[in-house]
Amino acid sequence: MTSSPPFIPQSDPPLPPWETLPTMYDLPSDNPEEPGLPDDFHFLQPLLLYLTFQPTIWNPELVYSAADLNLYYDLQHPLWYKRPDWFGVVGVSKLYKGDDLRLSYVTWQEPANPFVVVELLSPGTEAEDLGMKKNADSKPPSKWEVYERILRIPYYIVFSRYTDELQAFQLVGGHYEPMNLTEERLPMPELGLSLGLWQGSFQDIPKLWLRWFTLAGELIPLPTEEAATAKQEAATAKQEASTAKQEAATAKQEAAQARQKAEQLTERLRQLGVNPDELD
Repeated sequence: MTSSPPFIPQSDPPLPPWETLPTMYDLPSDNPEEPGLPDDFHFLQPLLLYLTFQPTIWNPELVYSAADLNLYYDLQHPLWYKRPDWFGVVGVSKLYKGDDLRLSYVTWQEPANPFVVVELLSPGTEAEDLGMKKNADSKPPSKWEVYERILRIPYYIVFSRYTDELQAFQLVGGHYEPMNLTEERLPMPELGLSLGLWQGSFQDIPKLWLRWFTLAGELIPLPTEEAATAKQEAATAKQEASTAKQEAATAKQEAAQARQKAEQLTERLRQLGVNPDELD
């Protein structure tokens, strides 16, 4: 009589390493010395704003915008700076003094301060971005204080991709007042533009984006959209020309057939002894 082998419990197979190692949620691209979480959205959203910031009542040569560029604001503390996610300026050439790409935006050497600033909320930045945090007098002021009190930027926009919440503030009497949406947009008549949320695909990524519109609510087109529209219009014009050519050829053929039929009828009348020229 043989004995059965001892029962050995089977353990679960080990998890693959990519399920146990830290993920991108554990290892974000943050800098401990500067709050904020740079990520794909912090690249793409400012790019969309940059590409569609086309004030309709300003000479394009005097429109400048930048993303993630140091903004120096205090001549008494020349090393202090803020780094807006995106800002736009009007009345300033695209190049520094007309001949060089900017390394930073130094307000005391520029003819105008930013006209509109956009901050994209990240975990850890909400208190400073929304003016809920005030730094000690010995430390640099918060972004809110700089934009409102020092640079007096007319429009300040804060957008969270986590909640899709858009908050906007307009400088009124020296301090920021909340702005109300008008037809789901924030009108800025001084630019001939409005800013609003747009559900669409940018760089093949469908989501809710912050985007520039005209005051009437028409999208400011991206270069790719303009090219696609122009291509479609060219294709339509080509099709219309082809259709017109075909219709002209058909009309020419019908005219030839009618002329041939008339000639045959005239010949038949002559054969019958009737002069067609004497017919009324």
